[in-house]
Amino acid sequence: MLVPSRIDRGIGSYVPAAKSHRIVIAHVTSAHGIRGDVVLKTHMDDPHDLTGYGPLTDEAGTRRFEIKSLRVTAKGVVVHFKGVEDRTTAEGLRGVGLFVDRAALLPAEDGAFYHVDLIGLAAVDAAGAVVGKVVAVQNFGAGTLLEISRSGVRETEYVPFTDAFVPEVDIAGGRVIVVMPVMVGEPEPKDDGDERG
Repeated sequence: MLVPSRIDRGIGSYVPAAKSHRIVIAHVTSAHGIRGDVVLKTHMDDPHDLTGYGPLTDEAGTRRFEIKSLRVTAKGVVVHFKGVEDRTTAEGLRGVGLFVDRAALLPAEDGAFYHVDLIGLAAVDAAGAVVGKVVAVQNFGAGTLLEISRSGVRETEYVPFTDAFVPEVDIAGGRVIVVMPVMVGEPEPKDDGDERG
């Protein structure tokens, strides 16, 4: 069973609904056909692994969704949930996030990290001084970035998630060591271009 995208395979912008024991692994984007199927946007390496978690829940944890069938098509991941038998009901699910318990996820491989585990970590410099906090993991197409919120600074800053800019990740210690990018014209850390993970 593969798991939600790790940092080395980031999919677009990914921000969990909350730092909690449950994380979102897919969203319903639209209805598909007239028999109650829906199209999902997944945060999985392999969409078929959605079926390995048992019933999924909504963000509040009050609604359960049991997958009866799943197929990957040109339009996306098409799923049929038990109890959703018509297009009207399926349309009502548009935008619903599908969640699992964090404990259900497999341990990340060495050098790979779940987005949800990085968000909320303190960003510190090499001397241990707090620079800010990781508020999101982004990928705009040119590589994975950590989005850092800095105290007293209105706009967030982005740090490439490479060994040169993020030399250490300490999940247990609640921090990442970052080398903040410098202003144009100043020398930057040597970066071989390889993403972490």
